[in-house]
Amino acid sequence: MAQLLPILAGTQRCCSLRRVTFLLLIALALAFFGYCYQKPRAQKLENIQAGASVAVRERHDLQDVNLPRMVYPQPQVLALPREDVLLVTPWLAPIIWEGTFNIDILNEWFRLQNTTIGLTVFAVKKNIIYLKQLLETAERHFMVGYKVNYYIFTDRPDHVPRIPLQNGRQMVILKVQSYSSWRDIFLHRMEVISNFSEQRFHREVDYLVCADGKMKFTEHVGVEILASLFGTLHPGFYGLSRNNFPYERRPQSQAQIPEDEGDFYYTGALFGGSVPEVHRLTKACYQAMMVDKNSDIDAVWLEESHLNKYLLYHKPSKVLSPEYMWNKQLLGYWGAEQVNRLLRIVTRIRLNVLGNSFQE
Repeated sequence: MAQLLPILAGTQRCCSLRRVTFLLLIALALAFFGYCYQKPRAQKLENIQAGASVAVRERHDLQDVNLPRMVYPQPQVLALPREDVLLVTPWLAPIIWEGTFNIDILNEWFRLQNTTIGLTVFAVKKNIIYLKQLLETAERHFMVGYKVNYYIFTDRPDHVPRIPLQNGRQMVILKVQSYSSWRDIFLHRMEVISNFSEQRFHREVDYLVCADGKMKFTEHVGVEILASLFGTLHPGFYGLSRNNFPYERRPQSQAQIPEDEGDFYYTGALFGGSVPEVHRLTKACYQAMMVDKNSDIDAVWLEESHLNKYLLYHKPSKVLSPEYMWNKQLLGYWGAEQVNRLLRIVTRIRLNVLGNSFQE
């Protein structure tokens, strides 16, 4: 018995060890099969989340690239580059005026980043006639030396002009529905940009610049405008008080801005930023416009009113001066004050007409 007890104890320990080993093998097998089963689902979830947030290819930190040696004038802390205009917003976003930046430094940094820019343009209905002028002037003045994708949204693909492009540039023609009214065109412009930002643009470009199809470039427009989110001061209202901005004031509209609020008035003809930020902006504006549409109301300046509401509560990281949107012919003929007065009159008329039609 004295000898048998250790043998039984050893046998019991051996059985226990085998049981533990067996259980561990079962646990490992279950873990392996669970991993194989969950991995595709996890990948699918990651893809969905990536598509929803479009959080890709964001690069806005000047410190993640080592610039080479460059020779340029020393910046003077006590000497402002411009003393006649505001150079920074209250939330410390720079306002880009001519003479306030060194384009050589910026070009060096963005080229080291291998930056690609997308320019979205809507050329629908009769506005297709302006497309050739826009593309030809963009080739001379817009992001010269950089890779650019021209995203042309049109209901007339066969009418898109074929022009020679610089190396590294391409034209992408995207067919859109031909809507019966300009109201629907403006409404779905935001929807289309939002959808393509989520589905395509985030894989192809780092920044999006959204421009009006009737624009033309007359002078340099380069990487100094690029930021996470930027808006452009409207050339007709940049010198006015907020009381004179053509904001949507009716509380029935999702674009309504109260009388005691407002920073600047931004034009809807030129805005942009990183793909994720443009996606968020356009999606929010489209959803707000759909709420208005379901309530049978139009904001006073349609998508531009919703853009101003968005940029009021989602401050842009850079603001472009009205120099980027000057209409020299209009200003030369009328003068700045006359243009401002005319725009204010038109806005009041639109508000009265839209307000009366809503009440009816």
